This record gives sequence, C-alpha cells and structure tokens, in this order.
Amino acid sequence: MLKQRIITALILAPLALYAIVYLPIWGFQIAIAAVIGLGAYEWANMSGISARPKKVALMVAAFIVCILLSMIVDEQEIWHQGKLHGLYHFILGIAALWWVVSLAMIIAYPKYSAFWRNSRAIRVGFGALTLIPTWVAVISLRTSLHDVDEFYGSSLIFYVLGIVWAADIGAFFVGVKFGRHKLRPNVSPGKTLEGLLGGVTASFAIIAFAALHYQVEPSRIWLHVLIGCITVGVSALGDLNESMLKRCAGIKDSGKLLPGHGGVLDRIDSLTAAFPVFAFCYVTWMA
Repeated sequence: MLKQRIITALILAPLALYAIVYLPIWGFQIAIAAVIGLGAYEWANMSGISARPKKVALMVAAFIVCILLSMIVDEQEIWHQGKLHGLYHFILGIAALWWVVSLAMIIAYPKYSAFWRNSRAIRVGFGALTLIPTWVAVISLRTSLHDVDEFYGSSLIFYVLGIVWAADIGAFFVGVKFGRHKLRPNVSPGKTLEGLLGGVTASFAIIAFAALHYQVEPSRIWLHVLIGCITVGVSALGDLNESMLKRCAGIKDSGKLLPGHGGVLDRIDSLTAAFPVFAFCYVTWMA
C-alpha cells in the first residue's frame, strides 16, 4: 500500500506542478474541468448511484458545465480592473453559503439528515455546490494579476495547497500524539479537536511566510492571518463533509482511481472547501 501511494504521488506531483505553473489558461481550465469531472463520477457513488452510465453522465455534465463557464466568461474577462467577473464572484458567494450550511449539517448529524440522506437528487446537488465552485475558485486564483505577473496566480494556488497540506500533516501528528476529544465522532471518528488545533498551528508558518512574500501591509496582517485560519478550518470541514456522505453511502473510499490513495475526492476533499472559501475572501477583501 505504501509503495503504491509513493509511486502514485511521484507520478501526479510533477503533472500537477507543471499544470499549475506552465499550462496556458485555456489548457489549465480544461485540465481542472477534467479533475472536476472525475470528482463528479465519484460523487455519484456517495449519492447512492451505482449504475455506470449514470455516473458517466454526471462526469460529463460536470465537465461540460466547467467548459461552458469558460466560454461564457472569456479568460480576458475573468478579471477586469482588479475585480473578479460578477458571475464567478456570485458562484463563490454561493459556495461560501453552502459551506456554512454544510457546517450546520455536520454539527447536527445524524439528526435532521433524513430529508437529504434519502434523496439521491439532493446529494447530487450537494456535489454541484461543492465541485463547480472549486473549478471557479482555482481558475479565478490562477488568472489573478496574470497580465502583470503570469506566475502570481500560481503562487496563490500553491499558498492554499501549502497551508492545507501543512494543516493535514500537523493535524495527523498532533492528533495521534495528543488527540483526546473527538471532533465529530458520528461523522469521522478519527478526527480530534487537538488535531484540528495542531493543524491550524502548523499552517501558521506558511501564513507568516506568505505575509512576507506578498509584502502585506502591517495594518492588514490581521486580515491575512484571519483568512488563512478560516481557510484551514474550512479545509477540515471539506474532509468531514465527504466523510459524512461516504458514511451515508456505506463506502470507505470515494473511488479506486488512485492506487494506494483511493479516489480523486479522497485526495481533494479538503481543497474543495478551502479553494472556494479562500477565493471568495481573496476577491472580496484582499484583491
């Protein structure tokens, strides 16, 4: 299992690095749309859909929605005079509200869950609210200040990846060593409050480095730190949300596409929450 995980990571990491840094915008949009499509295929499993044609249909539908968005909003129009296109900003706002609702669902679970747990359509809708804004968020960040510095947007993506991965690592080691208080045992028995706090603490180093790298004004450092902490906290929410839906579907992994890692969603569940929320905060208060 460990050997498979390492081999898969060694293959995917360079591909992801190349895509984030060097792919042209149109190519990057297609690549991320493909990832979202694969995520939609796996989300069908978590929605209780087992028929392969239906899962393929959801995959294709998600991919087409992303491509249609790229056609509706030309890459030159995503940002105009430092402002994100209204449609993309609206989608990110909807995503922010969705994660507030998701938090309430996770806190209440399993109470008040019958209305969505027994409806495949509603769970598919949850997938749309999770995956499509992730595409919008990643594309919005990648194109930020692209006409000034073609690598600036890439650095924003790496920033989110960095604080989320640092939080995951910190949460794992602190949780294993000091974890005593379960975060939401009905949703994910392995998650602890101590692990969450350890993850937030671990991410501080990257947040502080980013503040220096982006030369954040001293009067705005508090905002930079606050948004970083919110992003880390929400990334844990993304993980819990997928765990809740997998528990309802009675499955352990979202899929088997990545040997040793499970499915695509198993690797990006935290990011599906972190990217939209960070992007919404960035375009609303930081851009």
